[in-house]
Amino acid sequence: MGNKRTKRKDFITGDVILCRLGEIAEPGSKGVSLGQGASRREIFLVRHGGGVWAYENSCPHLGSMLDWVPDQFLSYDRKHILCATHGALFCIDTGHCVHGPCVGRSLSPVAIRLENDRILLVD
Repeated sequence: MGNKRTKRKDFITGDVILCRLGEIAEPGSKGVSLGQGASRREIFLVRHGGGVWAYENSCPHLGSMLDWVPDQFLSYDRKHILCATHGALFCIDTGHCVHGPCVGRSLSPVAIRLENDRILLVD
């Protein structure tokens, strides 16, 4: 399970807190698990160039999770998101595949917002 964490809620606002911005290196990535059992949802966050993006942890080619090592979603040069299964490369800011068996397809984005150093899920 590595460093993946389950969601937390802010007891005052009810917001789902995915993590704090400082928990992700610049550039870097982090996996987050939401829910349990059949409703479990795996997403990942990428911090790069001052921005943060979130995607479902599922390759559009076969539906496999992108990371073999927890929290490692970026290519060696940290310029792309990498599917560790097939070596597909995706643009960080769009999720669009630019290399590999799913060229032209995209990762599924997850809506987030940054507030007071917290990355929050937008429902």
